[in-house]
Amino acid sequence: MPRLFEPYSLKSLTLRNRAVLAPMTRVSAEPEGYANDLMRDYYGSFAKGGFGLLITEGLYTDTAFSQGYINQPGIATEQQRDCWVPVVQAVHDAGAGFIAQLMHGGAQTQGNLHHARHVGPSAVQPKGSQLSFYGGEGPYQVPSEMTDDEIAEAIAGFAQAAVHARDAGFDGVELHGANGYLLHEFMSAEFNQRTDRWGGDFKARLALPLTVIRAVRDAVGEGFVVGMRLSQQMVTDSDLKWEGGTEAAKLRMATLANAGLDYLHISEPDVAAPAFGEGPTLCELARAVGPVTLIGNGGIRTGEQAEQLLGQGTMDLVAVGKAALADHDWPRRVEHGEPLTPFDYAMFVPMATVTNELAWRQAHYPTPS
Repeated sequence: MPRLFEPYSLKSLTLRNRAVLAPMTRVSAEPEGYANDLMRDYYGSFAKGGFGLLITEGLYTDTAFSQGYINQPGIATEQQRDCWVPVVQAVHDAGAGFIAQLMHGGAQTQGNLHHARHVGPSAVQPKGSQLSFYGGEGPYQVPSEMTDDEIAEAIAGFAQAAVHARDAGFDGVELHGANGYLLHEFMSAEFNQRTDRWGGDFKARLALPLTVIRAVRDAVGEGFVVGMRLSQQMVTDSDLKWEGGTEAAKLRMATLANAGLDYLHISEPDVAAPAFGEGPTLCELARAVGPVTLIGNGGIRTGEQAEQLLGQGTMDLVAVGKAALADHDWPRRVEHGEPLTPFDYAMFVPMATVTNELAWRQAHYPTPS
């Protein structure tokens, strides 16, 4: 695997290889949003297992409307910031880089200790039912359309959270513009039906993510890594496609990248599949926008798949999710040709917590007495 295990430079950050741990919601923090020892050991295990870069699950960014799930970790307060310091240290001690993903739940919020009312770009109810393995139940609320003051509060929250991440020792931040959370919602015609400066056609609907990118960059400076995760599908709509096809997709990604991003993280159910039924993949379209680092995520299970995707030149780093949950040492297994463990959705039963994963692992691979 010559490409997968080749070092890579992301700004001033030197990664030992091109294997990335994808962000995955684990709802395992303390009720107040504090990272804990269980999470320290969880993230540390992937670093010890050989990943070059880890991206956290989505961390909520303010104590207003951003929290999306009960027991979701946050980085909105100084106390939450300080709880991440030993987690970051454990990852760095094991030789990996560490990126904090910053997330606002928006209309897809399932649980928020700070506010019972949920908000979104417009008063549009998300489709489907809440996710039981993340602690939700029943239909989503109809969100309130955000006021200008609430939008300003969300922007300030992203900027302050980025500063907290930098001060906690993270190597960068990833703005969550995917999977139907707030930034994605503002980009989507499905959720954003506004007629003010935050709405309009697909170019006009980039206003909020562009403002957030610039606010975060101004807050953390040029030396800190800032990326963004993008997807077409949402938690509430797995079949969603961006409007406008390939040319609009390229313009959308180029506009975001040129606003101050160091990387784009493209997430699709199958990152190697055509973005619009036929033709180029979303990563191939992103490659056409310029020299921004590209991370690809979706359907990557084996080292051979990762090596092939890297060899095609359409992505610089490969992010692994479910395969990494099955084997926290996925890079080491791939490097040494060892068997890989099939992912088992039972890890998410009854909830997708670190504790349930550990219970599954102990049941299937008990520690010798």
